[in-house]
Amino acid sequence: MNERTLIEWNERYSVGIPLIDDQHQRLVQMANELYEGCTQGEEAARAYFGSVIKKAVAYVKDHFATEERMLQEAGYPDYQNHKKQHEAFIRTILEEVKAFQEGRKFVPNHFARYLRDWTLEHIAVSDQSYKEFMSGNKRW
Repeated sequence: MNERTLIEWNERYSVGIPLIDDQHQRLVQMANELYEGCTQGEEAARAYFGSVIKKAVAYVKDHFATEERMLQEAGYPDYQNHKKQHEAFIRTILEEVKAFQEGRKFVPNHFARYLRDWTLEHIAVSDQSYKEFMSGNKRW
């Protein structure tokens, strides 16, 4: 890992579902790309953020929808709580994007670190909580 890498993928983050693991790795990659863009000085960071954030939000929403569909179809008992975590994250991200678009104070590094912390916490803790449950479901 170098100073421009925010998150390094580790197999301990794997949930054992190839599609979800691939999406998680892409989320990590996007977080790293956002962070790298945020280290280029404020003007460059704002331009970079503005160009990639919509794509990143759309990808996160698609990933959450995929994960939620799998959990719901499998009858995961903590599905509603997991979905609420996703919804809270999207709400926070959309608030940050709105603040950015309205020209309010925006600190790219803080946003990138929030993204890192949430992503790692969610993948390493919350998503791991369904790993064992889903491992018995050979459909995935």
